[in-house]
Amino acid sequence: MAGESDVSVNTLSCANCGKPANLQCPKCMGLKLPREGSAFCTQLCFKSSWSSHKSVHLKAKLSTHDMQNSDSLGEGWLYCLRSGQSRTKKFPQFDWTGTLRPYPISSNQIVPDHIDKPDWADDGIPKIEPNSDLQHTVEIKSPDQIERMRETCRIAREVLDAAARIIKPGVTTDEIDRVVHEATIAAGGYPSPLNYYFFPKSCCTSVNEVICHGIPDARKLEDGDIVNVDVTVYYKGFHGDLNETYFVGNVDEESLQLVKCAYECLEKAISIVKPGVRFREIGEVINRQASMSGFSVVKSYCGHGIGELFHCAPDILHYGRNKAVGVMKAGQTFSIEPMINAGVWRDRMWPDGWTAVTADGKRSAQFEHILLVTQTGVEVLTRRLQTSPNVFPWLNS
Repeated sequence: MAGESDVSVNTLSCANCGKPANLQCPKCMGLKLPREGSAFCTQLCFKSSWSSHKSVHLKAKLSTHDMQNSDSLGEGWLYCLRSGQSRTKKFPQFDWTGTLRPYPISSNQIVPDHIDKPDWADDGIPKIEPNSDLQHTVEIKSPDQIERMRETCRIAREVLDAAARIIKPGVTTDEIDRVVHEATIAAGGYPSPLNYYFFPKSCCTSVNEVICHGIPDARKLEDGDIVNVDVTVYYKGFHGDLNETYFVGNVDEESLQLVKCAYECLEKAISIVKPGVRFREIGEVINRQASMSGFSVVKSYCGHGIGELFHCAPDILHYGRNKAVGVMKAGQTFSIEPMINAGVWRDRMWPDGWTAVTADGKRSAQFEHILLVTQTGVEVLTRRLQTSPNVFPWLNS
């Protein structure tokens, strides 16, 4: 799962600290609450105020509780009081940017009692992560922590590979989610996205114009689609996170080049990772590669630190001329996950508060790896295995 970057065209005051704010709470947006009181200056401010801010959502939900059984609501998803959001089929008043539409969502998958769970598994609210010192300080992991990260990231890779093997026309993204869930449980892990701030599924599936955080549903993949599958596994206290964008049947040339560019952007960024490199340089490399191919880089979402926390410092910004702070040091682990658009870089949010789509309805592609900075360079913890399916034609050349 990508973190939220701090780029937006509209500036408000932060509901937490009063500073100029560029981020909006996605749940407030989904509930169509006033922008004043739902804006935050940084993801850290948003997370630190969550325990108090969530009461705003509850009040709004309770105020519309009598409407929850109505079939006449014309737009938006009706938010459930405890488990996040639900959807209906038609939203004629929403300004869709592309051809994709939401489909019905199945019930949440069950996690057996013997599986070790993160602290949001039951009620949807992370407790340790928002207030951790690691939101401000980039952790240098011990040899034991690194070894456990390697194990978790290997499992996450195997889970993603299992999902990749079933992708073809006619398969629903809900079926992909089922495979991810079952493979994660079989490995003894917990699917980190499940109920994270009420996210209702075990992975993210982002089709065509969806940039990230798409919710698996009953729509069948069609010949010519592209679909990103974003998997995170929680295993023995550590998270492993990665994603890839796959071709569904026969895709057009522009889609092939877009996905290849996103892959190359990640590879180019990884190639500069080593001690002493500034985090901001990642964005310069990615921006240069995307621009050369005629594509744009999303600015609203970013990579992130990871380990015992799902999201923490550092923020990895993927666009050029960014102001990311910090220098890489051996023992750090973080994701790089560039989102590359065929058209403009700007994004829009669906009424579910999760699904981010391109503002012009054109396609988007993404790849993600978890990286360990070593003494001499970098180790890709989520690297492809010999058993990984051969799905990218440029790897054969």
